[in-house]
Formats: sequence, C-alpha cells, structure tokens
Amino acid sequence: MKDNPAGQTRIQRHKIATITDAALDVFSTHGFRGSTVDQIAKAAELSKPNLLYYFPSKEAIHTHLLDNLLDIWVDPLRQLDPEGDPLEEILTYVRRKLAMSRDMPRESRLFANEVLQGAQHIGDSLSNFLKPLVDEKAAVIQLWMDQGALKPSDPRHLIFSIWSLTQHYADFDVQVRAVLGPEVEDPFPEAEDYLITLFSRQLKV
Repeated sequence: MKDNPAGQTRIQRHKIATITDAALDVFSTHGFRGSTVDQIAKAAELSKPNLLYYFPSKEAIHTHLLDNLLDIWVDPLRQLDPEGDPLEEILTYVRRKLAMSRDMPRESRLFANEVLQGAQHIGDSLSNFLKPLVDEKAAVIQLWMDQGALKPSDPRHLIFSIWSLTQHYADFDVQVRAVLGPEVEDPFPEAEDYLITLFSRQLKV
C-alpha cells in the first residue's frame, strides 16, 4: 500500500479512501473469508490492477482496516476517568458505545466478523493491547465498588455486557428493525433510555 500520507498525492489519498470504504462494506457483509479482491474492486468502481497498485492483497486491505479500527474502537473505554463520578462514567461509556453502533455499524460488524472467525488477524492485539486496557479499567471499576460508590459485580463481565448490549444494535441491525417494525424509524433513542435505566438500576447504590 502507498502508506506514507505525507508522500501521497490528493488523487492517491482519494483512491485509498475509496478502496477502504468499499472494503469496509464488503468485509462487514461477507466477512474476511467470504470476501474477494474482485468484490472490493467492483464496490470501489476500480479495476483490479488499479486496486492492487495500492494494496497488494485482500489481507493487506483487511489488516489496514483493522489496525485503524481497533484504536478507535477502544477509545470510549480509554476515556473512562478514574477521577470522575463512578456511575456517570459508566453511563457515559454506555452512551459512547451505543453512539458508535449508531454511527459506525459497518465497523462494528467488521470487528464482530473478525472475532467470530477466530481473530486470526488481531489475536495479538487482543492479548497485548485490549487486555491490558480492560484490566486497567476493570481495576478502576473494582476500586469504585470497593469504596461503595457502585453496587458490587464483576467489572470485566460488566464491560462485556456493555459491549454486547450496545453492539447488538449494529451487528443485528436488520433483526432489531424487523422486530420493532417500520413505525420505529430510529431505535437508538429508546435503546439509550433502556440501557441507561438498566445499568443505573444495576449499579446505583
């Protein structure tokens, strides 16, 4: 890939953005194994040789997407402030994660597909990058619980439940909208109200 932004022309930057956006659609729909370079080139409206000038393989595009995504994906957890109000920090985290599902559904499905397929391309990142961050924030939450600011529960499983309940609205969007029916154009306001009430009742002392 032409991966030196400082040395790229405007046209090159545009082509790379076009390819990665098309690849995000393809990978989030079909998963890594079900996707092909031909599909990505067609979605990007580029010839296959033109695409391969920028990315030498399907793996290179996928890795580029995941490398950029993981840092964005964990940013809401990184922002959990040990000096903030404990309950409000957790509820703000819930809101941020739900907003990501609303605003970045393709990215959520890309990440989910990668994990469901064994995290072949991000396994090291999960162990070496995500785990230490979760450990750090779980320790903060545990301290809040030990201090009596939150009802006791397992901090890591609390984080897992926030992930699953918020990301559900991106990963299972079709199912959510089918069940709610066409009269509900936007499920997210009610989802936020429900999740905030749920976690408040679980954690408020």
